[in-house]
Amino acid sequence: MSVIVLMPAHDEAERISASVTAARSVSSVDRVVVIDDGSRDDTAALAAGAGAEVLVMPTNVGKGGALQAGLNAVRDDADILVLLDADLGATAAEAELLIAPVLTGDAGMTVGVLPRPARSGGLGLVKGLARRGIAMLGNGFDALAPLSGQRALSRQAWEAVEPFAPGYGAEVALTVRALRAGLRVIEVPVSMTHAATGRDLVGFAHRGRQFLHVLRTLIALLLERR
Repeated sequence: MSVIVLMPAHDEAERISASVTAARSVSSVDRVVVIDDGSRDDTAALAAGAGAEVLVMPTNVGKGGALQAGLNAVRDDADILVLLDADLGATAAEAELLIAPVLTGDAGMTVGVLPRPARSGGLGLVKGLARRGIAMLGNGFDALAPLSGQRALSRQAWEAVEPFAPGYGAEVALTVRALRAGLRVIEVPVSMTHAATGRDLVGFAHRGRQFLHVLRTLIALLLERR
């Protein structure tokens, strides 16, 4: 049973080494593949130095595009696909909790529910949109962590949910398509932490893009037939 981690990364030089090292420490993980999504820093070199296989995108293609490139590179080998953000640092080792229910067959897909940051930068608009959309399109599923990028998927699951939706809509589409395919989706509490988006101009711009990506993805899912 081959377990492969996909870790999309854009300008994550500060945390990528710790994230890769922690992911590789999980006993069930066979490979860690970092998709360097057009970084302008040393993300790729540091990831390789920490023991990851590195796929370098010549330009920034967004999270969904980076994940799809990673999947295309490992699809012949991956029995279980693990998706982890590049800024988790040492807490990426918590991926073990996500992998276990998929290994035992108790879930087709698991979703990590992270602790709420002490000082959250978000206003909840994007999360609220994603939750309502998943409930509407995913048979009433009430997602606690609709935007979580920390997931594990069985081969049956990742074959049912691909291709990855563009940009920040990727996670919403994963949940909706898995539920539509009749797969069991389990949300798993984890102690993972990552860099929270701030309440500044850059942070608000990021959340604005995220909102638009999620909205476009929900519209596409509404029209999608599988």
